[in-house]
Amino acid sequence: MKPSRLISCLAVATIAGTMPLCAQVETNTPPPKPKPRWESTLTAGLTLTRGNSRTMTASGDVKTQKKWDQNELKFGLDGTYGETRDQTTGNDNVNPNMIHGFGQYNRLFSERLFGYARAEGLHDEVADVTYRVPVSLGLGYYFIKKTDTDLDAEIGPGYIWQKQGGLIDNFATLRVSENFNHKLSDRAKIWQKAEWLPKVEDFNYYIVNAEVGISAALTEDKKLSLTVTLNYTYASQPAAGRVKNDTTLKTGITYAF
Repeated sequence: MKPSRLISCLAVATIAGTMPLCAQVETNTPPPKPKPRWESTLTAGLTLTRGNSRTMTASGDVKTQKKWDQNELKFGLDGTYGETRDQTTGNDNVNPNMIHGFGQYNRLFSERLFGYARAEGLHDEVADVTYRVPVSLGLGYYFIKKTDTDLDAEIGPGYIWQKQGGLIDNFATLRVSENFNHKLSDRAKIWQKAEWLPKVEDFNYYIVNAEVGISAALTEDKKLSLTVTLNYTYASQPAAGRVKNDTTLKTGITYAF
């Protein structure tokens, strides 16, 4: 055999022999991680009554969050509006009329320890809160951090600007909170959260906010879900003529995008 032909045959054999090895290496290469993206939900609910009573109550909630590297960013906006017609006078009375929003940034120092910055805003006509704006900075820790379950607690100093009952009352506060999320299955999840905001100068003056919720998918792609939430607020010193606690049960359809 001529030397040139021998070299050609050896080259072909070498390439053919390495092809399975290359294919194996390519097969064993892990797929690239998906790029972080915003995860958002929009929930809407509506209740109407006609006949002896004429009422309308609408609620809405939009949330979005993004997690990347050592960062977590969350925003939310929710509100409730209702009207009840006085059958004697024919006048419509507003009840309730509330809007609330928040934003929070977490910076992870380790897998479980993080620092946070948070700001909120509230207007509640029925509770006679013209505005309430709490801001806070602090530390948080994930006691449970799994794919289907997480539990964290947060603590830090803060400040509240508010106008309640026509009176302006600004004060330093301490924020203590916890957040729990759990997937019951591939199609259902529950969550619970609560925060305590005492006045630094007088711990008998405090505000408690809490929420419990459950959501179950209605479609195969899990884009549409039925969501039920229970919200509870307690103010130890409410506006004059108002009670200390407010409870709201909301049912709505959630769209994930």
